[in-house]
Amino acid sequence: MPAAHPLPHTLGELRTHNLFSEARLKTRTVKDEMRTNLMARLKARDTVFPGIVGFEDTVVPQIVNAILSRQNFILLGLRGQAKSRILRALTALLDEQMPYIAGCEIRDNPYAPLCKRCRDLTAEKDGATPIAYITRDDRYVEKLATPDVTVADLVGDLDPIKAARGGEDLSSELTMHYGLLPRANRGIFAINELPDLAGKIQVALFNIMQEGDVQIKGYPVRLMLDVALVFSANPEDYTARGKIITPLKDRIGSEIRTHYPETLEEGIAITTQEAWAARGAAPMEIPQYVREIVEQVAFSAREDKKVDKRSGVSQRLPISTMELVLSNAERRTLLNGDALVLPRVSDVYSAMPGITGKLELEYEGELRGADTVVQDLIRTAVGKIYDRYFADEDTQQIEQWFNLGGKAKLEETQASADALKELKQIQGLLEKLAPLGVKASDAAPRVVAAAEFLLEGMVAHRKLSRSQEHGFAAQESRRRPEREEHTRERQELETEYEDWQRSRRGRRGGLN
Repeated sequence: MPAAHPLPHTLGELRTHNLFSEARLKTRTVKDEMRTNLMARLKARDTVFPGIVGFEDTVVPQIVNAILSRQNFILLGLRGQAKSRILRALTALLDEQMPYIAGCEIRDNPYAPLCKRCRDLTAEKDGATPIAYITRDDRYVEKLATPDVTVADLVGDLDPIKAARGGEDLSSELTMHYGLLPRANRGIFAINELPDLAGKIQVALFNIMQEGDVQIKGYPVRLMLDVALVFSANPEDYTARGKIITPLKDRIGSEIRTHYPETLEEGIAITTQEAWAARGAAPMEIPQYVREIVEQVAFSAREDKKVDKRSGVSQRLPISTMELVLSNAERRTLLNGDALVLPRVSDVYSAMPGITGKLELEYEGELRGADTVVQDLIRTAVGKIYDRYFADEDTQQIEQWFNLGGKAKLEETQASADALKELKQIQGLLEKLAPLGVKASDAAPRVVAAAEFLLEGMVAHRKLSRSQEHGFAAQESRRRPEREEHTRERQELETEYEDWQRSRRGRRGGLN
């Protein structure tokens, strides 16, 4: 394979290079560059944003249209909807290498320099002007908007220290201190949570969006920057009066709404992609029903009235929960010397610290307490996933065993072999695991996890009860049927006695 042609390192060499010719670089803007590379991807039917799951038919087409239209755009969505990830993924639409005048703070175009330093350098050295290169990832500048951001931070200001060190007059362009926006020249500039910017800072964005230039305070020079501007925001903050000024909103080309995964399968795909599971300490196996339960917790939370809908339930919730579930299973494996790390439903309850911190509760939820709300969410999730596998299964034999006084207690750190001995006592339990693809003869961790899931599902549907002290047991209303029958007979006798007493008093009154 022939060696790649070396990149030119002077302006003279650059002028003779086909890829970096003056005709191409001088007229091609960042938005043109993104549009061209995007068109090539679309023609080749390549994935536009690898790693972004669930937006293929909703969000991605709208972003594609905005880029093809050379528009600035904003992503509106609740927390944990991959807004920042999408913005950072835009760098894939830039060229791998971009030449600029070496040493320039604003990465000046060698054929059309903006700053005085580069103009003087090219006038002095011409073809010998040194050229450097910047990668596509370094052409992305991101700023989290906060109320304390100043115009100097964003655009720039004069720098007395630079003037003193260089022996320059304060009125010289060489004393400019460039802000983040000029330093993003010939790249992508992203502002997260745009409405949090103060009004005067939002005003400072007008010129760059409308006219394509900025003016640094104290200098008559206007810099014609080449920047693709992209933003993110919470929908409520964006539409609330006073959060974002109307003229700035009017200058944003497209408002694109993101969303949470629409199906459980999409959520599982995201969590599987993002959660740290390849740990290498021991062989690991994650049952599909555990993945579904973890994801269903997030789906149930988004529907629960006790959870604040305006804050949203981040997709980070199932990701961090899955990591904690695996860690609890890993801890049990290390304590007992088991050969296989296999999480159980009880590990989901142990992962509550990863859930409570990611939920904003309504007043009713605050009254009940975060732990109680999360326990209810997990139980609801277990019940819904249980129905996927066992909706048509008859569990009367298992219920009868518990109704006759049977109990089974599983500890979260209990070895799989010991837990299996406990579960084998329950009549008809292990025979009901076929919908999960598990047999009684399978490895102990698989059987225990599957059996515990079945029992937890029965608890969720109130067929059994579970407590920290007694473990799994019959529902109080179904426990000791003979005692209930005795109580019912006693109540009937008491009622008959009261009726007899009333009739007796009535007869006495008639005699008097």
